[in-house]
Amino acid sequence: MKKILLVEDDPFLIDIYTSKLEKEGFSVRISESGEDCFKKINQEKPDLILLDIILPKIDGWEVLKKIKSDENLKNIKIIILSNLYQKEDIEKGLSLGADKYLIKANYDPKEVIEEIKKILNKK
Repeated sequence: MKKILLVEDDPFLIDIYTSKLEKEGFSVRISESGEDCFKKINQEKPDLILLDIILPKIDGWEVLKKIKSDENLKNIKIIILSNLYQKEDIEKGLSLGADKYLIKANYDPKEVIEEIKKILNKK
């Protein structure tokens, strides 16, 4: 079973994505802050991280930079799922090592899950 770490601080989105991902057979762990994200990764390394950018304390940019600069973590697949939609934000996310950048308003949960499956099948 593939493990996904959902890094999101919106309770509504956490509920939606957790239930949809679990129905698709994924094991889901939740982290509501960048700080907590690192604790969860060190407890159990996920196959993929679904990462929001706007987070309390440590934002998604910092999370992405830290993961991609860590030899033990850099191969974890990361999909950014954010409301930041400027071209510069998308380019920044991809240049920092995200495998995909999805804008929340443009993707429903079903489409996000399809993107997750595509990325995980590339391994």
